[in-house]
Amino acid sequence: MTFETIVHEIIVIFAGVAALATLFLFLKQPIIIAYIGLGMLIGPFGFGVLENAKHIEHISHLGIILLLFLIGLNLHPNKLAALFRRTALATFVTCLLFQVLFGAIAFAFKFSLGDSLVIGAALMFSSTIVGLKLIPTTTLHQKHLGEMMVSVLLLQDIIAIIVLILLEGSAETNLHVYIPLLILKGLGLVLCSFLLFKFCILALYKKFDTIQEYLLVIALGWCFAIAGAAKALGLSYEIGAFIAGCTFALSPISLVISERLKPLREFFLILFFFGIGTQFDFLLLKHVLPPSIAIALAIIVIKPLVFKRAFKMTKEKESNSTELGFRLGQASEFSLLVAYMAISSTVVTIQASYVIQLATIITWIVSTYIVTFKYPTPIASSDSLRRD
Repeated sequence: MTFETIVHEIIVIFAGVAALATLFLFLKQPIIIAYIGLGMLIGPFGFGVLENAKHIEHISHLGIILLLFLIGLNLHPNKLAALFRRTALATFVTCLLFQVLFGAIAFAFKFSLGDSLVIGAALMFSSTIVGLKLIPTTTLHQKHLGEMMVSVLLLQDIIAIIVLILLEGSAETNLHVYIPLLILKGLGLVLCSFLLFKFCILALYKKFDTIQEYLLVIALGWCFAIAGAAKALGLSYEIGAFIAGCTFALSPISLVISERLKPLREFFLILFFFGIGTQFDFLLLKHVLPPSIAIALAIIVIKPLVFKRAFKMTKEKESNSTELGFRLGQASEFSLLVAYMAISSTVVTIQASYVIQLATIITWIVSTYIVTFKYPTPIASSDSLRRD
């Protein structure tokens, strides 16, 4: 079906998302799956209600830029140092172990070494959205668990940024020259961004801090300006947005700006996940179903056990370590972003990309059911476990 304008398409998408998300909440599932599911249903490989979603994909990319900007906003240098001291070793070791294990499973299913490495790298992260949406904050115990989860998830986000940088430069033939040059460009952009923000943007904030609309506008302007500068330097919009967020974290109102930008981020992320769903070819899915299920089951079983052991090494109680393991026992929204970036850069085959996406969705479904039936969550299956 061909719509007259993009406005009509947005109407159809968000009306459908609202209906499907309501159903998913009744089923106690993360509504991200509803966004992807709607794309699969009405996209070109489904019922064909939306025949061409390319322009939606381009617009939705703004959601990823805003997501990385907001991640940077929450990474104040002092917090970053504290995170590294507390959970850095456990996070890096678990990520490496997951990358090797899940990549080995993909290799056992006859994927190439390159495909297997990317599959392992994409699936070594846990979901910030699923993890934090399912943890209540009404008790000190849950707040402590939330802090531990955030410390791991934010460090995983940094590792994911590094993976995205490597994917961005994967098409280069002279990597021994390209990577050091890219690092120098990145460091130069960080330095220039820091100086410009400290001596210019902060001064503007202090002068016009009573005009709330201006504060939001200049934050968005800063995000997209640095994102554009990064792209011009051969990096990516996402890396630039992350750098913009990290420098903006020095502002005393960074957390306020972060809260105000979340609804805008959510709007574009809905379009992003919907766009992912429109790319699913059901005829091709049947060919990647066995490896996807095998890897998803490995994630669901292995991640909780490994995280339990890792948290016990950081002197957490066994009960806390077990709960944290289950709460982190899924793949990440970054897994989908890595798959998107990898296929855009022609680093992996479409089959490998499908394995990443399908395995991620399966782990979200199963992990959510486990957590909601076993631990306190805002959408727990029983009144005794339901916590805000």
